[in-house]
Amino acid sequence: MSFDGIFTYAMAKELQEKLENGRVSKIYQPYKNELILQVRAGGNNHKLLISAHPSYARIHLTEESYENPSSPPMFCMLLRKHLEGSVIEKIEQKDMERIIIFKLKGRNELGDITYKELIAEIMGRHSNLVLVDSEKQVILDSIKHLPPAVNSYRTVLPGHPYIYPPAQHKTEPFALSAEDVARKLDFFGSKLDQQLVQQFAGISPLLAKEIIHRAGLANRVTVPEAFINMMSGLQQNEWKPVMTITENKEAFYLTDLTHLKGESKAFPSLSALLDRYYFGKADRDRVKQQGSDLERFLQNELKKNKAKIKKLHKSLQDAEDADKYQLYGELLTANLYAIQRGDKQAEVLNYYDEEGGTVTITLHPQKTPSENAQSYFGKYQKAKKSVAHIEEQLKLTDEEMIYLDNLLQQIESASPGDLEEIREELQEGGYLKKKAVKKGKKQKNVLPVLEQYQASDGTQILVGKNNKQNEYLTTRAAARDDLWLHTKDIPGSHVVIKSKTPSEESILEAANIAAYYSKARSSGSVPVDFTLVRHVKKPSGSKPGFVIYDHQQTVFVTPDADLVKRLKK
Repeated sequence: MSFDGIFTYAMAKELQEKLENGRVSKIYQPYKNELILQVRAGGNNHKLLISAHPSYARIHLTEESYENPSSPPMFCMLLRKHLEGSVIEKIEQKDMERIIIFKLKGRNELGDITYKELIAEIMGRHSNLVLVDSEKQVILDSIKHLPPAVNSYRTVLPGHPYIYPPAQHKTEPFALSAEDVARKLDFFGSKLDQQLVQQFAGISPLLAKEIIHRAGLANRVTVPEAFINMMSGLQQNEWKPVMTITENKEAFYLTDLTHLKGESKAFPSLSALLDRYYFGKADRDRVKQQGSDLERFLQNELKKNKAKIKKLHKSLQDAEDADKYQLYGELLTANLYAIQRGDKQAEVLNYYDEEGGTVTITLHPQKTPSENAQSYFGKYQKAKKSVAHIEEQLKLTDEEMIYLDNLLQQIESASPGDLEEIREELQEGGYLKKKAVKKGKKQKNVLPVLEQYQASDGTQILVGKNNKQNEYLTTRAAARDDLWLHTKDIPGSHVVIKSKTPSEESILEAANIAAYYSKARSSGSVPVDFTLVRHVKKPSGSKPGFVIYDHQQTVFVTPDADLVKRLKK
Protein backbone atom coordinates (compact mmCIF):
# COMPACT_ATOMS: atom_id res chain seq x y z
CA MET A 1 0.00 0.00 0.00
CA SER A 2 1.53 3.32 -1.11
CA PHE A 3 -1.17 5.71 0.13
CA ASP A 4 -0.45 5.23 3.84
CA GLY A 5 -0.73 7.60 6.80
CA ILE A 6 2.67 9.15 6.12
CA PHE A 7 1.76 9.81 2.48
CA THR A 8 -1.56 11.29 3.66
CA TYR A 9 0.41 13.54 6.03
CA ALA A 10 2.46 14.86 3.11
CA MET A 11 -0.59 15.21 0.85
CA ALA A 12 -2.42 17.22 3.53
CA LYS A 13 0.59 19.57 3.67
CA GLU A 14 0.54 19.99 -0.13
CA LEU A 15 -3.20 20.70 -0.17
CA GLN A 16 -2.85 23.19 2.71
CA GLU A 17 -0.29 25.14 0.72
CA LYS A 18 -2.39 25.19 -2.46
CA LEU A 19 -6.02 25.32 -1.30
CA GLU A 20 -6.38 26.86 2.16
CA ASN A 21 -8.39 30.11 2.02
CA GLY A 22 -9.52 29.16 -1.46
CA ARG A 23 -13.14 29.29 -2.60
CA VAL A 24 -15.04 26.29 -3.98
CA SER A 25 -16.41 27.47 -7.33
CA LYS A 26 -17.68 24.26 -8.97
CA ILE A 27 -18.37 20.66 -7.97
CA TYR A 28 -18.66 17.67 -10.31
CA GLN A 29 -19.16 13.94 -9.81
CA PRO A 30 -17.96 12.31 -13.06
CA TYR A 31 -18.22 8.76 -11.68
CA LYS A 32 -20.07 6.98 -8.91
CA ASN A 33 -17.22 7.14 -6.36
CA GLU A 34 -15.25 10.17 -7.57
CA LEU A 35 -15.63 13.87 -6.98
CA ILE A 36 -14.00 16.94 -8.55
CA LEU A 37 -13.90 20.26 -6.66
CA GLN A 38 -12.78 23.31 -8.58
CA VAL A 39 -11.13 25.70 -6.12
CA ARG A 40 -10.01 29.28 -6.76
CA ALA A 41 -7.00 29.94 -4.55
CA GLY A 42 -3.93 32.16 -4.82
CA GLY A 43 -5.14 33.63 -8.09
CA ASN A 44 -5.30 30.20 -9.77
CA ASN A 45 -7.95 27.57 -10.44
CA HIS A 46 -7.20 24.12 -9.00
CA LYS A 47 -9.01 20.84 -9.59
CA LEU A 48 -9.15 18.63 -6.52
CA LEU A 49 -9.90 14.96 -7.15
CA ILE A 50 -11.27 12.89 -4.26
CA SER A 51 -11.85 9.22 -5.04
CA ALA A 52 -13.53 6.60 -2.86
CA HIS A 53 -12.93 3.95 -5.53
CA PRO A 54 -12.41 0.55 -3.85
CA SER A 55 -9.19 -0.10 -5.80
CA TYR A 56 -7.96 3.42 -6.66
CA ALA A 57 -8.94 5.53 -3.65
CA ARG A 58 -6.90 8.73 -3.49
CA ILE A 59 -6.95 12.51 -3.06
CA HIS A 60 -4.83 14.99 -5.02
CA LEU A 61 -4.85 17.94 -7.37
CA THR A 62 -5.26 16.89 -10.98
CA GLU A 63 -4.65 18.22 -14.48
CA GLU A 64 -6.74 15.47 -16.07
CA SER A 65 -10.08 16.13 -17.77
CA TYR A 66 -13.13 14.08 -16.83
CA GLU A 67 -16.42 13.66 -18.67
CA ASN A 68 -19.39 14.60 -16.52
CA PRO A 69 -22.79 12.87 -16.67
CA SER A 70 -25.66 14.75 -18.32
CA SER A 71 -27.51 14.86 -14.98
CA PRO A 72 -25.45 15.12 -11.77
CA PRO A 73 -25.96 12.47 -9.04
CA MET A 74 -27.88 13.38 -5.87
CA PHE A 75 -24.71 13.54 -3.74
CA CYS A 76 -23.19 16.02 -6.18
CA MET A 77 -26.35 18.16 -6.07
CA LEU A 78 -26.27 18.19 -2.27
CA LEU A 79 -22.60 19.24 -2.22
CA ARG A 80 -23.32 22.04 -4.67
CA LYS A 81 -26.11 23.27 -2.41
CA HIS A 82 -23.94 23.28 0.73
CA LEU A 83 -20.40 23.93 -0.52
CA GLU A 84 -20.36 26.00 -3.72
CA GLY A 85 -19.10 29.46 -2.80
CA SER A 86 -17.68 28.23 0.53
CA VAL A 87 -14.16 29.05 1.66
CA ILE A 88 -11.77 26.28 2.72
CA GLU A 89 -10.63 27.63 6.07
CA LYS A 90 -8.52 24.67 7.11
CA ILE A 91 -7.23 21.33 5.82
CA GLU A 92 -5.98 18.82 8.36
CA GLN A 93 -5.19 15.15 8.81
CA LYS A 94 -6.90 13.13 11.51
CA ASP A 95 -4.04 11.91 13.75
CA MET A 96 -1.82 9.84 11.40
CA GLU A 97 -4.77 8.10 9.73
CA ARG A 98 -5.64 8.16 6.05
CA ILE A 99 -8.28 10.80 6.72
CA ILE A 100 -8.19 14.41 5.47
CA ILE A 101 -10.72 16.93 6.77
CA PHE A 102 -11.73 20.07 4.84
CA LYS A 103 -13.27 22.71 7.11
CA LEU A 104 -15.43 25.08 5.09
CA LYS A 105 -17.24 28.31 5.86
CA GLY A 106 -20.20 29.35 3.73
CA ARG A 107 -23.70 30.79 3.78
CA ASN A 108 -27.08 29.10 3.53
CA GLU A 109 -30.15 30.25 1.54
CA LEU A 110 -30.98 32.83 4.20
CA GLY A 111 -27.49 34.30 4.14
CA ASP A 112 -26.53 32.92 7.55
CA ILE A 113 -22.94 31.71 8.05
CA THR A 114 -22.61 27.92 8.16
CA TYR A 115 -19.71 25.59 8.85
CA LYS A 116 -19.30 22.24 7.14
CA GLU A 117 -16.68 19.50 7.08
CA LEU A 118 -15.93 17.42 4.04
CA ILE A 119 -14.14 14.30 5.32
CA ALA A 120 -12.19 12.12 2.89
CA GLU A 121 -11.48 8.62 4.21
CA ILE A 122 -8.85 7.07 1.93
CA MET A 123 -9.00 3.48 3.14
CA GLY A 124 -9.02 1.11 0.16
CA ARG A 125 -12.34 -0.64 -0.30
CA HIS A 126 -13.62 1.06 2.88
CA SER A 127 -12.98 4.54 1.44
CA ASN A 128 -15.72 7.14 1.76
CA LEU A 129 -16.45 10.84 1.42
CA VAL A 130 -18.73 12.34 4.06
CA LEU A 131 -20.31 15.80 4.37
CA VAL A 132 -20.83 16.77 8.03
CA ASP A 133 -22.55 19.72 9.72
CA SER A 134 -19.69 21.02 11.91
CA GLU A 135 -21.90 22.50 14.63
CA LYS A 136 -24.14 19.46 15.11
CA GLN A 137 -21.56 16.85 14.02
CA VAL A 138 -24.36 15.20 12.04
CA ILE A 139 -23.92 13.57 8.65
CA LEU A 140 -25.65 15.46 5.82
CA ASP A 141 -24.80 12.75 3.27
CA SER A 142 -21.99 10.50 2.06
CA ILE A 143 -20.85 9.08 -1.26
CA LYS A 144 -21.31 5.58 0.23
CA HIS A 145 -23.96 4.68 2.77
CA LEU A 146 -23.19 2.24 5.60
CA PRO A 147 -26.31 1.00 7.43
CA PRO A 148 -26.02 -0.71 10.85
CA ALA A 149 -26.43 -4.11 9.20
CA VAL A 150 -23.20 -3.53 7.26
CA ASN A 151 -21.10 -1.81 9.94
CA SER A 152 -21.89 -2.39 13.60
CA TYR A 153 -19.26 0.12 14.81
CA ARG A 154 -20.68 3.17 13.07
CA THR A 155 -23.58 4.10 10.81
CA VAL A 156 -22.87 6.38 7.86
CA LEU A 157 -26.29 7.67 6.84
CA PRO A 158 -27.84 11.16 6.63
CA GLY A 159 -29.03 12.36 10.03
CA HIS A 160 -26.73 10.12 12.06
CA PRO A 161 -23.86 11.49 14.18
CA TYR A 162 -20.49 11.25 12.46
CA ILE A 163 -18.09 8.80 14.10
CA TYR A 164 -14.52 8.42 12.86
CA PRO A 165 -13.32 4.95 11.81
CA PRO A 166 -11.94 2.96 14.78
CA ALA A 167 -8.55 4.18 15.99
CA GLN A 168 -5.53 1.92 15.57
CA HIS A 169 -3.92 2.94 18.90
CA LYS A 170 -0.42 2.93 17.43
CA THR A 171 2.54 5.12 18.39
CA GLU A 172 2.96 8.39 16.46
CA PRO A 173 6.18 8.06 14.39
CA PHE A 174 7.41 11.63 14.82
CA ALA A 175 9.35 13.12 17.78
CA LEU A 176 10.74 9.76 18.87
CA SER A 177 14.30 8.83 19.83
CA ALA A 178 16.15 5.75 18.62
CA GLU A 179 15.69 4.30 22.11
CA ASP A 180 11.91 4.83 21.88
CA VAL A 181 11.82 2.96 18.59
CA ALA A 182 14.06 0.16 19.87
CA ARG A 183 11.79 -0.42 22.89
CA LYS A 184 8.88 -1.08 20.53
CA LEU A 185 10.75 -3.74 18.55
CA ASP A 186 11.63 -7.33 19.31
CA PHE A 187 14.87 -7.91 17.43
CA PHE A 188 14.64 -11.64 18.01
CA GLY A 189 10.98 -11.92 17.06
CA SER A 190 9.09 -11.88 13.79
CA LYS A 191 10.09 -9.80 10.78
CA LEU A 192 11.04 -6.26 11.72
CA ASP A 193 9.15 -4.68 8.81
CA GLN A 194 5.90 -6.26 10.06
CA GLN A 195 6.66 -5.00 13.58
CA LEU A 196 7.11 -1.44 12.27
CA VAL A 197 3.67 -1.61 10.61
CA GLN A 198 2.05 -3.01 13.76
CA GLN A 199 3.68 -0.57 16.22
CA PHE A 200 3.77 2.83 14.48
CA ALA A 201 0.93 4.88 13.00
CA GLY A 202 0.97 5.70 9.30
CA ILE A 203 3.60 3.11 8.33
CA SER A 204 2.72 0.89 5.37
CA PRO A 205 4.47 -2.40 4.46
CA LEU A 206 6.09 -0.56 1.53
CA LEU A 207 7.65 2.10 3.77
CA ALA A 208 8.61 -0.48 6.42
CA LYS A 209 10.50 -2.55 3.82
CA GLU A 210 12.30 0.60 2.68
CA ILE A 211 13.39 1.43 6.24
CA ILE A 212 14.71 -2.11 6.80
CA HIS A 213 16.52 -2.03 3.46
CA ARG A 214 18.19 1.27 4.30
CA ALA A 215 19.20 -0.01 7.70
CA GLY A 216 21.03 -2.92 6.12
CA LEU A 217 19.94 -6.49 6.71
CA ALA A 218 23.39 -7.49 8.00
CA ASN A 219 23.13 -5.24 11.08
CA ARG A 220 19.59 -5.06 12.40
CA VAL A 221 20.41 -2.84 15.37
CA THR A 222 20.58 0.13 12.97
CA VAL A 223 16.85 -0.11 12.21
CA PRO A 224 15.84 2.49 14.89
CA GLU A 225 18.41 4.92 13.49
CA ALA A 226 17.14 4.39 9.93
CA PHE A 227 13.57 4.88 11.17
CA ILE A 228 14.44 8.18 12.91
CA ASN A 229 16.37 9.46 9.86
CA MET A 230 13.43 8.69 7.59
CA MET A 231 10.80 10.28 9.88
CA SER A 232 12.92 13.34 10.56
CA GLY A 233 13.33 14.05 6.86
CA LEU A 234 9.63 13.55 6.13
CA GLN A 235 8.57 15.75 9.03
CA GLN A 236 10.74 18.56 7.62
CA ASN A 237 9.02 18.20 4.22
CA GLU A 238 12.13 16.65 2.68
CA TRP A 239 10.25 14.38 0.35
CA LYS A 240 10.92 13.43 -3.22
CA PRO A 241 7.82 12.09 -5.04
CA VAL A 242 9.01 9.08 -7.02
CA MET A 243 7.42 6.35 -9.09
CA THR A 244 9.42 3.14 -9.42
CA ILE A 245 8.70 0.93 -12.43
CA THR A 246 9.65 -2.73 -12.05
CA GLU A 247 9.07 -5.63 -14.44
CA ASN A 248 5.73 -6.56 -12.89
CA LYS A 249 4.26 -3.35 -11.51
CA GLU A 250 4.58 0.32 -10.63
CA ALA A 251 4.91 1.70 -7.09
CA PHE A 252 4.89 5.29 -5.84
CA TYR A 253 5.96 7.04 -2.67
CA LEU A 254 7.28 10.34 -1.37
CA THR A 255 10.86 9.09 -1.18
CA ASP A 256 13.17 6.85 -3.20
CA LEU A 257 12.24 3.17 -3.00
CA THR A 258 15.75 1.77 -2.98
CA HIS A 259 14.57 -1.76 -2.07
CA LEU A 260 12.75 -2.06 -5.42
CA LYS A 261 14.82 -2.83 -8.48
CA GLY A 262 13.61 -0.83 -11.43
CA GLU A 263 13.51 2.53 -13.16
CA SER A 264 12.68 5.52 -10.94
CA LYS A 265 10.98 8.71 -12.13
CA ALA A 266 10.85 11.84 -9.98
CA PHE A 267 7.92 14.31 -9.99
CA PRO A 268 7.65 17.95 -8.88
CA SER A 269 4.71 17.28 -6.53
CA LEU A 270 2.71 14.48 -4.96
CA SER A 271 -0.28 15.42 -7.11
CA ALA A 272 1.76 15.21 -10.33
CA LEU A 273 3.01 11.81 -9.18
CA LEU A 274 -0.52 10.48 -8.55
CA ASP A 275 -1.82 11.96 -11.81
CA ARG A 276 0.81 9.93 -13.64
CA TYR A 277 0.51 6.77 -11.56
CA TYR A 278 -3.26 6.55 -11.94
CA PHE A 279 -3.20 7.69 -15.60
CA GLY A 280 -5.71 5.38 -17.31
CA LYS A 281 -5.80 2.86 -14.44
CA ALA A 282 -9.17 3.84 -12.95
CA ASP A 283 -10.63 4.24 -16.46
CA ARG A 284 -9.49 0.74 -17.42
CA ASP A 285 -11.01 -0.63 -14.22
CA ARG A 286 -14.33 1.07 -15.02
CA VAL A 287 -14.17 -0.22 -18.58
CA LYS A 288 -13.50 -3.72 -17.28
CA GLN A 289 -16.62 -3.54 -15.12
CA GLN A 290 -18.90 -1.86 -17.65
CA GLY A 291 -17.60 -3.86 -20.60
CA SER A 292 -17.28 -7.26 -18.92
CA ASP A 293 -20.28 -8.58 -20.88
CA LEU A 294 -18.75 -7.40 -24.17
CA GLU A 295 -15.37 -8.90 -23.33
CA ARG A 296 -16.98 -12.20 -22.33
CA PHE A 297 -19.05 -12.24 -25.55
CA LEU A 298 -16.01 -11.57 -27.74
CA GLN A 299 -13.95 -14.24 -25.95
CA ASN A 300 -16.77 -16.76 -26.54
CA GLU A 301 -16.97 -15.78 -30.22
CA LEU A 302 -13.22 -16.21 -30.57
CA LYS A 303 -13.48 -19.63 -28.94
CA LYS A 304 -16.23 -20.64 -31.38
CA ASN A 305 -14.17 -19.47 -34.35
CA LYS A 306 -11.10 -21.39 -33.13
CA ALA A 307 -13.23 -24.54 -32.95
CA LYS A 308 -14.64 -23.76 -36.40
CA ILE A 309 -11.15 -23.41 -37.88
CA LYS A 310 -10.14 -26.73 -36.37
CA LYS A 311 -13.21 -28.37 -37.91
CA LEU A 312 -12.60 -26.71 -41.28
CA HIS A 313 -8.99 -27.93 -41.34
CA LYS A 314 -10.27 -31.45 -40.65
CA SER A 315 -12.78 -31.09 -43.50
CA LEU A 316 -10.04 -29.75 -45.74
CA GLN A 317 -7.85 -32.73 -44.90
CA ASP A 318 -10.76 -35.02 -45.73
CA ALA A 319 -11.37 -33.12 -48.93
CA GLU A 320 -7.76 -33.49 -49.91
CA ASP A 321 -8.31 -37.28 -49.73
CA ALA A 322 -10.60 -36.96 -52.74
CA ASP A 323 -8.14 -38.77 -55.02
CA LYS A 324 -8.14 -41.71 -52.61
CA TYR A 325 -11.95 -42.01 -52.85
CA GLN A 326 -11.72 -41.94 -56.66
CA LEU A 327 -9.10 -44.71 -56.57
CA TYR A 328 -11.29 -46.85 -54.27
CA GLY A 329 -14.27 -46.41 -56.60
CA GLU A 330 -12.28 -47.44 -59.66
CA LEU A 331 -10.67 -50.46 -57.95
CA LEU A 332 -14.05 -51.68 -56.64
CA THR A 333 -15.58 -51.29 -60.13
CA ALA A 334 -12.75 -53.34 -61.62
CA ASN A 335 -13.25 -56.08 -58.99
CA LEU A 336 -17.06 -56.33 -58.73
CA TYR A 337 -16.95 -60.04 -59.62
CA ALA A 338 -14.70 -60.81 -56.62
CA ILE A 339 -16.78 -58.99 -53.98
CA GLN A 340 -19.96 -60.27 -52.29
CA ARG A 341 -22.76 -58.35 -50.63
CA GLY A 342 -22.20 -58.47 -46.86
CA ASP A 343 -18.39 -58.17 -47.09
CA LYS A 344 -17.01 -55.62 -44.63
CA GLN A 345 -13.79 -55.04 -46.57
CA ALA A 346 -12.10 -56.05 -49.77
CA GLU A 347 -8.41 -56.49 -50.51
CA VAL A 348 -7.81 -55.77 -54.19
CA LEU A 349 -4.81 -55.33 -56.47
CA ASN A 350 -3.85 -51.67 -56.97
CA TYR A 351 -3.05 -51.60 -60.68
CA TYR A 352 -1.78 -47.99 -60.32
CA ASP A 353 1.03 -49.25 -58.09
CA GLU A 354 4.04 -50.16 -60.23
CA GLU A 355 5.19 -52.61 -57.57
CA GLY A 356 1.89 -54.47 -57.72
CA GLY A 357 0.75 -53.83 -54.12
CA THR A 358 -2.73 -54.38 -52.77
CA VAL A 359 -5.24 -51.99 -51.11
CA THR A 360 -7.71 -52.83 -48.33
CA ILE A 361 -11.03 -50.99 -48.85
CA THR A 362 -13.70 -50.67 -46.15
CA LEU A 363 -17.18 -51.70 -47.41
CA HIS A 364 -20.73 -51.15 -46.19
CA PRO A 365 -22.02 -54.73 -45.69
CA GLN A 366 -25.65 -53.84 -46.53
CA LYS A 367 -24.69 -52.36 -49.90
CA THR A 368 -23.95 -54.23 -53.13
CA PRO A 369 -20.40 -54.07 -54.53
CA SER A 370 -21.64 -51.62 -57.19
CA GLU A 371 -23.32 -49.40 -54.56
CA ASN A 372 -20.11 -49.34 -52.52
CA ALA A 373 -18.17 -48.23 -55.61
CA GLN A 374 -20.75 -45.49 -56.35
CA SER A 375 -20.57 -44.36 -52.71
CA TYR A 376 -16.83 -43.75 -53.03
CA PHE A 377 -17.34 -41.91 -56.34
CA GLY A 378 -19.94 -39.74 -54.56
CA LYS A 379 -17.48 -38.94 -51.75
CA TYR A 380 -14.92 -38.02 -54.37
CA GLN A 381 -17.25 -35.54 -56.09
CA LYS A 382 -18.39 -34.01 -52.80
CA ALA A 383 -14.84 -33.61 -51.48
CA LYS A 384 -13.65 -32.10 -54.75
CA LYS A 385 -16.39 -29.46 -54.70
CA SER A 386 -15.93 -28.66 -51.02
CA VAL A 387 -12.22 -27.70 -51.18
CA ALA A 388 -12.90 -24.24 -52.66
CA HIS A 389 -15.76 -23.66 -50.20
CA ILE A 390 -13.66 -24.72 -47.20
CA GLU A 391 -10.75 -22.49 -48.24
CA GLU A 392 -13.16 -19.56 -48.57
CA GLN A 393 -14.62 -20.31 -45.12
CA LEU A 394 -11.11 -20.51 -43.64
CA LYS A 395 -10.30 -17.09 -45.07
CA LEU A 396 -13.52 -15.56 -43.71
CA THR A 397 -13.03 -17.15 -40.29
CA ASP A 398 -9.45 -15.88 -40.09
CA GLU A 399 -10.71 -12.36 -40.91
CA GLU A 400 -13.43 -12.75 -38.29
CA MET A 401 -10.87 -13.71 -35.63
CA ILE A 402 -8.67 -10.72 -36.52
CA TYR A 403 -11.75 -8.49 -36.22
CA LEU A 404 -12.77 -9.92 -32.84
CA ASP A 405 -9.19 -9.72 -31.56
CA ASN A 406 -9.09 -6.09 -32.67
CA LEU A 407 -12.29 -5.35 -30.72
CA LEU A 408 -10.83 -6.97 -27.60
CA GLN A 409 -7.76 -4.74 -27.91
CA GLN A 410 -10.03 -1.69 -28.31
CA ILE A 411 -11.88 -2.58 -25.10
CA GLU A 412 -8.50 -2.89 -23.35
CA SER A 413 -7.55 0.72 -24.23
CA ALA A 414 -11.09 2.19 -24.29
CA SER A 415 -12.39 4.92 -22.04
CA PRO A 416 -15.87 4.42 -20.55
CA GLY A 417 -17.35 6.64 -23.27
CA ASP A 418 -15.89 4.44 -26.04
CA LEU A 419 -17.72 1.29 -24.89
CA GLU A 420 -21.12 2.39 -26.16
CA GLU A 421 -19.73 2.85 -29.68
CA ILE A 422 -18.23 -0.66 -29.59
CA ARG A 423 -21.58 -2.02 -28.38
CA GLU A 424 -23.40 -0.17 -31.19
CA GLU A 425 -20.97 -1.59 -33.75
CA LEU A 426 -21.67 -5.15 -32.57
CA GLN A 427 -25.40 -4.47 -32.75
CA GLU A 428 -25.11 -3.07 -36.28
CA GLY A 429 -23.04 -6.11 -37.28
CA GLY A 430 -25.72 -8.49 -36.01
CA TYR A 431 -23.57 -9.86 -33.19
CA LEU A 432 -25.77 -8.37 -30.46
CA LYS A 433 -29.48 -7.71 -30.37
CA LYS A 434 -30.37 -4.06 -30.95
CA LYS A 435 -32.10 -2.17 -28.18
CA ALA A 436 -35.75 -1.44 -28.86
CA VAL A 437 -36.36 2.22 -29.72
CA LYS A 438 -39.55 3.78 -28.41
CA LYS A 439 -42.09 4.75 -31.06
CA GLY A 440 -41.82 8.34 -32.15
CA LYS A 441 -38.36 8.67 -30.68
CA LYS A 442 -35.61 9.12 -33.25
CA GLN A 443 -32.07 8.10 -32.50
CA LYS A 444 -29.58 10.94 -32.75
CA ASN A 445 -26.83 10.49 -35.29
CA VAL A 446 -23.92 11.60 -33.08
CA LEU A 447 -20.48 11.89 -34.67
CA PRO A 448 -17.67 9.97 -32.94
CA VAL A 449 -15.49 12.06 -30.63
CA LEU A 450 -11.79 11.68 -31.43
CA GLU A 451 -9.02 11.93 -28.84
CA GLN A 452 -6.83 14.96 -29.46
CA TYR A 453 -3.10 15.28 -28.84
CA GLN A 454 -0.60 18.01 -29.55
CA ALA A 455 2.94 17.29 -30.70
CA SER A 456 5.84 19.13 -29.09
CA ASP A 457 5.95 21.56 -32.03
CA GLY A 458 2.20 22.31 -31.71
CA THR A 459 0.99 20.03 -34.53
CA GLN A 460 -2.44 18.48 -33.93
CA ILE A 461 -2.66 14.67 -33.68
CA LEU A 462 -6.02 12.85 -33.79
CA VAL A 463 -6.61 9.30 -32.52
CA GLY A 464 -9.44 6.83 -33.07
CA LYS A 465 -9.81 4.30 -30.25
CA ASN A 466 -12.49 2.07 -31.76
CA ASN A 467 -13.67 1.12 -35.26
CA LYS A 468 -16.34 3.84 -35.46
CA GLN A 469 -13.78 6.47 -34.52
CA ASN A 470 -11.13 4.92 -36.80
CA GLU A 471 -13.43 5.00 -39.84
CA TYR A 472 -14.61 8.52 -39.12
CA LEU A 473 -11.03 9.73 -38.63
CA THR A 474 -9.55 8.09 -41.72
CA THR A 475 -12.41 8.56 -44.21
CA ARG A 476 -13.94 11.88 -43.10
CA ALA A 477 -11.96 13.91 -40.57
CA ALA A 478 -8.53 13.52 -42.20
CA ALA A 479 -7.42 15.43 -45.30
CA ARG A 480 -5.86 13.50 -48.20
CA ASP A 481 -2.40 14.94 -47.53
CA ASP A 482 -2.44 14.32 -43.76
CA LEU A 483 -0.12 11.62 -42.44
CA TRP A 484 -1.79 8.38 -41.29
CA LEU A 485 -0.16 5.92 -38.85
CA HIS A 486 -0.90 2.41 -37.61
CA THR A 487 1.06 -0.36 -35.92
CA LYS A 488 2.40 -2.82 -38.49
CA ASP A 489 0.36 -6.08 -38.53
CA ILE A 490 -0.80 -5.42 -34.94
CA PRO A 491 -4.36 -4.47 -33.84
CA GLY A 492 -4.43 -0.83 -32.80
CA SER A 493 -5.72 2.69 -33.30
CA HIS A 494 -5.69 4.85 -36.41
CA VAL A 495 -3.63 7.99 -35.81
CA VAL A 496 -3.54 11.07 -38.06
CA ILE A 497 -1.13 14.01 -37.99
CA LYS A 498 -2.97 17.09 -39.26
CA SER A 499 -0.10 18.40 -41.32
CA LYS A 500 1.15 18.09 -44.89
CA THR A 501 4.78 18.37 -43.78
CA PRO A 502 5.09 17.05 -40.20
CA SER A 503 8.47 17.15 -38.51
CA GLU A 504 10.38 13.98 -37.74
CA GLU A 505 9.74 14.61 -34.03
CA SER A 506 5.97 14.81 -34.64
CA ILE A 507 6.04 11.53 -36.59
CA LEU A 508 7.89 9.77 -33.77
CA GLU A 509 5.48 11.17 -31.16
CA ALA A 510 2.43 10.14 -33.19
CA ALA A 511 3.99 6.70 -33.72
CA ASN A 512 4.41 6.42 -29.95
CA ILE A 513 0.71 7.18 -29.48
CA ALA A 514 -0.18 4.55 -32.11
CA ALA A 515 2.00 1.99 -30.33
CA TYR A 516 0.56 2.90 -26.92
CA TYR A 517 -3.01 2.36 -28.15
CA SER A 518 -2.24 -1.02 -29.69
CA LYS A 519 -1.98 -4.63 -28.60
CA ALA A 520 1.80 -4.12 -28.36
CA ARG A 521 1.55 -1.49 -25.59
CA SER A 522 3.85 -3.48 -23.29
CA SER A 523 6.42 -4.35 -25.99
CA GLY A 524 9.91 -2.90 -26.19
CA SER A 525 10.15 -2.01 -29.88
CA VAL A 526 6.96 -1.64 -31.91
CA PRO A 527 6.91 -1.20 -35.72
CA VAL A 528 4.58 1.62 -36.84
CA ASP A 529 3.74 2.24 -40.50
CA PHE A 530 2.98 5.72 -41.79
CA THR A 531 1.72 6.95 -45.15
CA LEU A 532 -0.44 9.71 -46.62
CA VAL A 533 -4.20 9.36 -46.08
CA ARG A 534 -4.61 9.27 -49.90
CA HIS A 535 -2.88 5.87 -49.89
CA VAL A 536 -5.29 4.36 -47.33
CA LYS A 537 -8.32 2.52 -48.76
CA LYS A 538 -11.26 0.66 -47.26
CA PRO A 539 -12.10 -2.44 -49.34
CA SER A 540 -15.75 -2.79 -50.30
CA GLY A 541 -17.66 -5.04 -47.90
CA SER A 542 -14.82 -5.23 -45.37
CA LYS A 543 -15.29 -5.21 -41.61
CA PRO A 544 -15.60 -1.86 -39.75
CA GLY A 545 -12.22 -0.22 -39.21
CA PHE A 546 -10.42 -2.46 -41.73
CA VAL A 547 -8.26 -0.67 -44.33
CA ILE A 548 -5.43 -1.44 -46.72
CA TYR A 549 -2.59 0.93 -47.51
CA ASP A 550 0.61 1.28 -49.53
CA HIS A 551 3.56 3.66 -50.06
CA GLN A 552 4.26 3.26 -46.33
CA GLN A 553 7.43 3.77 -44.32
CA THR A 554 8.11 2.17 -40.94
CA VAL A 555 9.56 3.49 -37.67
CA PHE A 556 10.23 1.57 -34.46
CA VAL A 557 9.21 3.08 -31.11
CA THR A 558 8.88 2.01 -27.48
CA PRO A 559 5.47 2.98 -26.02
CA ASP A 560 5.90 5.67 -23.38
CA ALA A 561 2.90 6.44 -21.11
CA ASP A 562 4.58 9.62 -19.81
CA LEU A 563 4.94 10.97 -23.33
CA VAL A 564 1.34 10.09 -24.25
CA LYS A 565 0.06 11.81 -21.09
CA ARG A 566 2.15 14.91 -21.80
CA LEU A 567 0.90 15.21 -25.39
CA LYS A 568 -2.78 14.75 -24.54
CA LYS A 569 -4.79 17.97 -24.86
